Amino acid sequence: MSLRLRLVLLLVSVYCLGGWLLVRSALNEVKPRYLESMEESLVDASRLLAALIETRLDTAPLDPAPLRAAFAAARRTDFAAQVYSLRKTQIDLRVYVTDAAGRVVFDSDDGRDEGVDYSRWLDVSRTLRGQYGARATQAVPGDSESLVLYFAAPVRRGSEIVGVLSLGKPTRSINTLVAAAQRRIALGALAGGLALLVALLVAANWVIGPLERLTAYARAVRDGKPAPLPALPGRTLRELGTAFAEMRESLEGKKHLERTTQALAHGIKAPLAAVRGAAELLGEDLPPEERRRFVGNLRAESGRIEQIVERLLRLSALEARGVLQTPERIDVAPLLAEIVDGFRSAGAAAGVELTVVSAAGTVRGERPLLREAVANLVQNALEFTPRGGRVTLGSSPVGGCVEIAVEDTGPGVPEYALPRVFERFYSLERPATGRKSTGLGLALVREIAHLHRGEATLGNRPEGGARATLRLPVV
Repeated sequence: MSLRLRLVLLLVSVYCLGGWLLVRSALNEVKPRYLESMEESLVDASRLLAALIETRLDTAPLDPAPLRAAFAAARRTDFAAQVYSLRKTQIDLRVYVTDAAGRVVFDSDDGRDEGVDYSRWLDVSRTLRGQYGARATQAVPGDSESLVLYFAAPVRRGSEIVGVLSLGKPTRSINTLVAAAQRRIALGALAGGLALLVALLVAANWVIGPLERLTAYARAVRDGKPAPLPALPGRTLRELGTAFAEMRESLEGKKHLERTTQALAHGIKAPLAAVRGAAELLGEDLPPEERRRFVGNLRAESGRIEQIVERLLRLSALEARGVLQTPERIDVAPLLAEIVDGFRSAGAAAGVELTVVSAAGTVRGERPLLREAVANLVQNALEFTPRGGRVTLGSSPVGGCVEIAVEDTGPGVPEYALPRVFERFYSLERPATGRKSTGLGLALVREIAHLHRGEATLGNRPEGGARATLRLPVV
């Protein structure tokens, strides 16, 4: 599992758990807050109605006639009110009044319980004792939707409590408002959660992106590819990137020196042995013809040593550079035409036809280096193509790159050699001469390709012959 996925899963898990707890808490708090608001309003209303009865107690006994008349008039009047998501068309308040003994003397529900003893109900009993009286009762036992809340106020004559007025309100309408509020909270939480999730993903990418770039840089270092240190945000990441670059320079310096020394020793070992053998034979009394042959061998092997040293130094210099020094915009077609013209006479001498087909594309790089790389591929193709054969150069766009291809009609590359053709000093015998090259040409090609952020490959064509490619980023 990638670090990016782990971080995203961690953030999403934390968000889901925290969001679920917060939303659950918010949803659970909605109904109590509505009920508290309703209770506060009904307490005021019960006090006002009780005061209305008290205004007629100075000279008369407890008389709820004003309430009876008010409820009768209210029921005769049609009304409609849209309270947010609740449409209200009737009064659902219930008011009852008891005397000092707790017996109901008025019931707004068509006098349903008038004469009934309510002294056992908490709202009445507590109020008669001078306490705050309230109760919650299910109109239909077992049905939570039928819950009715009652809030009582004392009816006083002077300082004496002579009765109780209790105001009841069903919670059914409140439940409708609570459900609507909970839906809004849930939808808001969902929308906010999605927005937060997107923000978390962006944050995860912002954190992981620099680490991925640093990982790609480390892999390029591992593969021996030239790669600039990526831009990294923050002091810590910049210091980490700088440490990687310093470590790379230190390791590459040591590795480069060791590799160059080993390659030089390996490359010149065989020609030096040939020179030593020829020199020892020249010390003997040889016929002139033999002497001339050994002198020719000395010249050839010394020339080979010189070529190995030059190419190895050239390869070492390219490896040490790491970046292009003077990059420019290069049209591929003129470059290929120039290379073919340079090999025209060599091709004619070898009896091999050289052609350019479908050359197109523009790349950015150092022209001398790219010319050297393609020329190495053409030279190899000429050396492995028999007389009467053909070497074809071309270029085409491939997935955001320009692919320069050199194809020949020779015998192709043996399967066992394909994995090793870009190794230093690995070379195959040329069909015409039976001799091997320095084995550094394709290594140079690969290094030049890497220097241009590209790739070099060599394989066989289905119809016969070899196909070498140099793939470079398009401008």
